[in-house]
Amino acid sequence: MTPKEEYSRADVRRKFGLSERQLQSWERQQLVPNAASYTFSDLLAFQTLIKLRENKVPMREIARALQSLREKLDWVKQPLSELRVVSDGGRVAVHLSGQKMEAVTGQTLFDFDATALGSIASFPDRKPKVNKARESEAWFQKGLELEETGAPVEEAVDAYRKVLEYNPGAAGALVNLGTIFYRLRKFDEAEKYYLDAIEADPAYPLAQFNLGNLYDEQNRLPEALDYYRRALALNPQYADAHFNLALLCERLGDPLKSVQHWKIYLKLDHSGQWADIARRQLERLKQAVMR
Repeated sequence: MTPKEEYSRADVRRKFGLSERQLQSWERQQLVPNAASYTFSDLLAFQTLIKLRENKVPMREIARALQSLREKLDWVKQPLSELRVVSDGGRVAVHLSGQKMEAVTGQTLFDFDATALGSIASFPDRKPKVNKARESEAWFQKGLELEETGAPVEEAVDAYRKVLEYNPGAAGALVNLGTIFYRLRKFDEAEKYYLDAIEADPAYPLAQFNLGNLYDEQNRLPEALDYYRRALALNPQYADAHFNLALLCERLGDPLKSVQHWKIYLKLDHSGQWADIARRQLERLKQAVMR
């Protein structure tokens, strides 16, 4: 792919063979930026992440390593694109100032010939102290991994509830629990978790958007409209919120607003099957308005 200024989500999905669900999962884990479009530098991050997965590095280990690098190197925002990150025997390592270091502990790794040495040596270092924040994050990554691998839903629920034992205000875990119960059509439980997530982090657009979806599903249209708009107030480039609002505005008898949201959606995501649907809906509404 020739470098250009930006790539849409559809571009990235096509290039790397990703589903939208996989892309959203990586965004929730903060492995890649949560964005409507990506730079060429972001593509390098995707490429590195996929290489780590091909080398059988667990997602939980990758997430731990990236979080550790952000904490240890405060000038680094996106380790996968800003640093040379590689796999090392199931672990994540990074090259810094001519040295190869283990990303989680910061231990220096020596690149001896594996056939001669048998293993990679490292300097001894103290093990990091276990604390509630670390335990909470570990269980959150476990929950994401269980969802990603299709484990029984009860196991993912238990993992996210474990997160809340250590951090009752963990908005990410609350949203994910809400989504699990939404898919199970247990709407009362889903609503409670989404509302708790919004209380914990009022600036979290995904919580607002998901609650809008829940109300939309229940035909509580004014409430759905309110929460979709709240999501867009927090993130005006939230493509999925524009898509759902376009559909909802038409159901509420406001075709002009619907046209507006379809146009914005197509600016944010102009290719793929959802863009095709948006174009068809937009053309149909334009013809209806002109009559």
